[in-house]
Amino acid sequence: MSARHHWDEDDRDFSAVQTIRRKRTKPQGRRRLADLTNDDESGDDRDDLIRRLTDLGLLTEVVAELKSGKEATAYVARTPKGTALLKIYRDLAARSFKNDAVYREGQVILDERAKRAMDSRSRRGLEFLQQDWVMAEYARLWHLWAAGLNVPEPLVGPTPFEYSATPPAVLMRLIGTEDHPAPRLSEARLTPDEARAAWAQAVQGMADLLRLGYAHGDYSTYNLLWWENTVIMIDFPQLTTRQNPNFRDLLRRDAESLAVSFRRHGIHESGETTLREVQRRALGPGPEPRMVLP
Repeated sequence: MSARHHWDEDDRDFSAVQTIRRKRTKPQGRRRLADLTNDDESGDDRDDLIRRLTDLGLLTEVVAELKSGKEATAYVARTPKGTALLKIYRDLAARSFKNDAVYREGQVILDERAKRAMDSRSRRGLEFLQQDWVMAEYARLWHLWAAGLNVPEPLVGPTPFEYSATPPAVLMRLIGTEDHPAPRLSEARLTPDEARAAWAQAVQGMADLLRLGYAHGDYSTYNLLWWENTVIMIDFPQLTTRQNPNFRDLLRRDAESLAVSFRRHGIHESGETTLREVQRRALGPGPEPRMVLP
């Protein structure tokens, strides 16, 4: 899933260039909504990322901040393809969550220099990791969407060439409406019947991931949306495959997290029971695939 990386050997040899680059690449944390919504015609005062996405014809405007988390901030935005969720990652150096090694084990990175930089978490390595994190989310979103799973529709792609221009942002279809975005399942108020239906869908979603060879890595009601009586899975940059030696542990942890987080909705299942049900369902048929146009 990793994009091919390149680096410039010469930029380590000139201290003046290093100084300029350090100033320009100061870790970017949470972006202020006011900076993202600046509509100055000259574009001089616009955020660089927003200017780039607008110039590429991928974004029309940012409307509101939706939610800010430990890794990224989500915004409601308008695009030529309709209302979108614009997810902008903080730079890795500015995130409260930085230990992603457990998810990356088993990942094949062909560029050895990039791999060494990523492992050392040097400034250049963090840049590679940032790019890889965003590219991976796009690639996985497209795979899951095409396979028919209940995930947001990615709005850039489906080829890496297309979505490689958007980091540190990911654009996807907004679940809900501009005025009423879908709530996370952790925040939704459910009747007992709705809770049972949501539980069944959440277990099925985890099984669908497992059927494709994935463990989510952070699966709970905090990463599930509830809209029109349907559970939608979100947040996939840490999605891991069976090649990861931690796969079984992450899968078991997902089952436990799902069971614990559903207790507030009156569902009381153990992590072990949940895992067995997920594994049983994963042996069954998957959803109907969607057609993805090149």
